[in-house]
Amino acid sequence: MEATLAILNELEAAGLVERYAIGGAMAGFFYAEAVVTEDLDAFVLLKTPATGVITLTAIYDFLKQRGATVEREHLWLAGTLVQLIPTFDALTEEAVREAVERTVGQVKTRVMRVEHLIAIALKTGRAKDHARIALLLDEAAIEGGRLQEILHRHGLQGRWEKLNLKP
Repeated sequence: MEATLAILNELEAAGLVERYAIGGAMAGFFYAEAVVTEDLDAFVLLKTPATGVITLTAIYDFLKQRGATVEREHLWLAGTLVQLIPTFDALTEEAVREAVERTVGQVKTRVMRVEHLIAIALKTGRAKDHARIALLLDEAAIEGGRLQEILHRHGLQGRWEKLNLKP
């Protein structure tokens, strides 16, 4: 995992992505008991070129030069299955921008805040996302005020109330 994160840091240092952060179930490991997941979701904030057309070609070429191989929508990167997910809305962009620094072994990385993980899972809305929310609420230290602000800012309060959850 350290080697994978080091390569993601190189990707950012090379300017191919503006910023990245670990999201999804793998990010949950930093806050709660482990859950089963097959990959590392690396959300990436991309610079929009003057043409307005975003392409991942340069990113994939960079990673292939470092030994990555492509498998469907994933990359095998230093022995870890990685899915690069460009930020796709205001919530995921905010989550990457506000991600917190963590260290894995000797490598620094960024992980989405637990409150953003909950909001993204709520917005995604699958059964496994609801289970992840319950786990995080039970085991993680959640800043209730921050979570409520995020839910309000991204129009998710109604979904939250339907689930009848308390931070």
